[in-house]
Amino acid sequence: MKYTFYKYQGAGNDFIMIDNREQVFDGKNAKLIEFLCHRRFGVGADGLITLEKSDSYDFEMKYYNSDGYEAEMCGNGGRCITSFAQKLGVIDSQTLFMAADGVHEAIIGDDRLVDLKMSDVEIIEVHSDGYFLNTGVPHLVHFVDDLKIIDVDIEGRQLRYDARFQPAGTNVNFVKHEGDKLTVYTYERGVECETLACGTGIAASALSAAFKSGVNEGKFYIAAKGGNLEVKFAREGEQFTNVWLKGPAELVYQGIIDTDGYDEII
Repeated sequence: MKYTFYKYQGAGNDFIMIDNREQVFDGKNAKLIEFLCHRRFGVGADGLITLEKSDSYDFEMKYYNSDGYEAEMCGNGGRCITSFAQKLGVIDSQTLFMAADGVHEAIIGDDRLVDLKMSDVEIIEVHSDGYFLNTGVPHLVHFVDDLKIIDVDIEGRQLRYDARFQPAGTNVNFVKHEGDKLTVYTYERGVECETLACGTGIAASALSAAFKSGVNEGKFYIAAKGGNLEVKFAREGEQFTNVWLKGPAELVYQGIIDTDGYDEII
């Protein structure tokens, strides 16, 4: 079987995009997705995203981690699929689309940066080692004074599988907070290693910084290893609303991959 694919990246968080409006791709085939995301044998990506038809919205987004299994949401992926939908002619510069965690609004600016509205956050749990919240997927945000001494893969993996967050586990963010600026390193569940950026993790880090600082509205500027992003938000009581994630979403290349024999490779 041959598939036409598009490779996108948002602040170094990279994705395989497939136009699946005609149901050409089987999203239940975890082994195939794992093969396509493999950086040696396949295209290589942190995840795979299909653009599906929707009766009520511009399109539906389905997101799969590189382990082959569907996840609830991906912030950078949501921004990238917005850019992809524009390339396909599905949308102009604004959209409402469905994802596993609900409906999202997105806007493509004149500067080509994509602004994605994230889910509201009602609960932030305070733990001795950080803040736990769900911004589409679960995240533990751990504030540190020196990111240079953090081994993200080792320490992130330990927290990802911590008994407190089972059975689903959690993503883990290590954050240095300096005023309205954050530096964020993320260990991603489902990718099972550090990624260059994580949109839901960047949003979780910004909201946690606001929560611990008592800030009710504003904007944080975030540096990830793969690029810079922004998060703006408002707070109503204990709930964070109007959470917007802004950053780059760029087409890297497109191509055709022949998947014959993939099941003998992975």
